[in-house]
Amino acid sequence: MTSTTDPERRSPGGQSAVVVGGGLAGITSALALADAGVRVTLLEGRPRLGGAAFSFRRSSPVGELTIDNGQHVYLRCCTGYGWFLDRIGASHLAPLQDRLDVPVLDVGRSKPRLGRLRRTALPVPLHLAATLATYPHLSPIERAAVGRAALALKSLDPYDPALDTLNFGDWLRRKGQSARAIEAVWDVVAVATLNARSAQCSLGLATMVFKTGLLTEPGHADIGIPRVPLGELHDTRARATLEAAGVGIELRSRVTGLDRGPDGRWDVQVETAPHAGTRLTADTVVLALPQQDAHALLPTGALDDPGRLLKIGTAPILNLHVVYDRPVLRRPFFVAIGSPVQWVFDRSDTSGLPAGTGQYLAVSQSAAHDDIDQPVSRLRERYLPELARLLPAARGATVRDFFVTRERTATFAPAPGVGRLRPPAPTNAPGLFLAGAWTATGWPATMESAVRRGLSAAGAALSELGRPHRSPLREAV
Repeated sequence: MTSTTDPERRSPGGQSAVVVGGGLAGITSALALADAGVRVTLLEGRPRLGGAAFSFRRSSPVGELTIDNGQHVYLRCCTGYGWFLDRIGASHLAPLQDRLDVPVLDVGRSKPRLGRLRRTALPVPLHLAATLATYPHLSPIERAAVGRAALALKSLDPYDPALDTLNFGDWLRRKGQSARAIEAVWDVVAVATLNARSAQCSLGLATMVFKTGLLTEPGHADIGIPRVPLGELHDTRARATLEAAGVGIELRSRVTGLDRGPDGRWDVQVETAPHAGTRLTADTVVLALPQQDAHALLPTGALDDPGRLLKIGTAPILNLHVVYDRPVLRRPFFVAIGSPVQWVFDRSDTSGLPAGTGQYLAVSQSAAHDDIDQPVSRLRERYLPELARLLPAARGATVRDFFVTRERTATFAPAPGVGRLRPPAPTNAPGLFLAGAWTATGWPATMESAVRRGLSAAGAALSELGRPHRSPLREAV
């Protein structure tokens, strides 16, 4: 263990909390509680912080590389994640675009064609009018239909429970969207933000994404991409910030049981390798775990119908990592349509690839149900020819390394009806709160959703403890 495990021994007097889970939700819960004067211990079963957004080292034929398990970006509207970056002193390490600009390459026709989804400084919805009017991947009739559907979407309330039961793909078709328009516009956004295609999405969640990102403020969809590995942000810097705030961090510590004692305080049973179990006591516990793990720890009666947590489906994300012997891509990223390839990012500088040794591309494949369990050899056979078709410079290049990272349960599935399954932060048990992107944040399973729920869980806990506090994100709590 990295420090003492008992909040009572670590700092005498006052109120204490245990946060279970060291992903973004757990980190932000712990910071918010500590900032309000609560003594906090953060428990994480893995040897690092960061949850599902992390980095690792790999010995490659081109040298030691730092690899992100998946490509993670955020948008300007993600004020929760923006607060997190500010809090760990890392905003400059994940800069936002001056203005939204997404290159979209179509190779589904006889000749590859590049289009762009970008905005101007005009007010909504005029900020997207120019890009829609000139978007080469749609006919004039399809462009006009997309505009009408966007205006119809803008009038919807994403928090209307009725929308949760409806299918976004069906709604698009009723609004006159062709299969081509769905692929070239709607799914470009849906796949990246919801980890599902339109046909698998709740209309409520889709409305939230498109309305918040594209139809509220002109700059809300500007993209932020980390310039450093995720581990630098979510582990190294986050850990230093937690320690400076007085949070005790226990890695390789798995919670095996949770009981509320007769004095109203929580007894937390912890297994820490290689030691036998230990116990902690705290006034407040925040479970910042995946829904299946949270369900396993919930005391009887903590939630009405706790089985609903197990009904929240999951969706996979597959990432293909390709190191070429020469540069094959001139831009930081692009999106492909008419191809199984989705989003492609240049990760050469971020990974530490030695200058002059080639280029490292990360291919991010969301909603990868068909490919997630395919062997590496088959994925290589399928995707390397597609990259050569998309990038002419890759046709004569040598692939020096090819490997795969898989997150089989990367996010919750945003299927119709999922909204009624997502629980709020407070439970029926005093002093016990839930945090995680899968809870009832109103957002899809993104880094933003995790941070928002971390803050709201901490806010609810502080209110119950009678601690005065002010949320750094008023709208998040």
